[in-house]
Amino acid sequence: MKEAIFFDLDGTLIDSVPDLADALNAMLIQLGKKPFQEHQIRTWVGNGATMLVKRALSGSSEPKNIDNALFQKALQIFFEKYENNLCNKTTLYPRVKETLSQLHTKYPLAIITNKPYRFARPILESFGIDNYFSLILGGDSLPEKKPHPKPLLHACERLSCNPKNSLMVGDSKNDIIAAKKADIPVVAVDWGYNYDEPLTIYQPDYIIKDFTELERLV
Repeated sequence: MKEAIFFDLDGTLIDSVPDLADALNAMLIQLGKKPFQEHQIRTWVGNGATMLVKRALSGSSEPKNIDNALFQKALQIFFEKYENNLCNKTTLYPRVKETLSQLHTKYPLAIITNKPYRFARPILESFGIDNYFSLILGGDSLPEKKPHPKPLLHACERLSCNPKNSLMVGDSKNDIIAAKKADIPVVAVDWGYNYDEPLTIYQPDYIIKDFTELERLV
């Protein structure tokens, strides 16, 4: 039996790309730059707001030589656009709320996301699932973020659980790599983002196709 379960947010519990894309494109247009299609932006999500903005400014998943003044201006615009439109189009994935409502009665649950905390909590609140979680860690809650193992190990300390008896649930290589470094078993969901790469490359312990499958793994 698991002692705690940790969840990524974007691409795992929620599909936030439509709202992220709208905010990112509004930022680009305000800066006089060309917007991108949503399917392109979907491949850039997962490393936090800072990297997302840099990828949009460069038009590349591996941005280089971004002017810092432009980046700082762009980041501020993006934060303003996104903060005012967090849940216009964002949705929970199927059966997430029902499954979480069952799991939280048996296990301590935590959110470990690279999304800034100021955005993560209001989104959870808007879907009425914030009270299911004993701990919410944003990408700016600690000095390190995924794929560094520190957020996961910090959650283990806060929830007084053994890493080997915990479980990480996520959609991308960042979740899998962080969990493996922390010696935490990891479940990958097959409906998320992961930069258009197959999840099998990173060898998660389990891959699920429906959120309710979690109940048989814990």
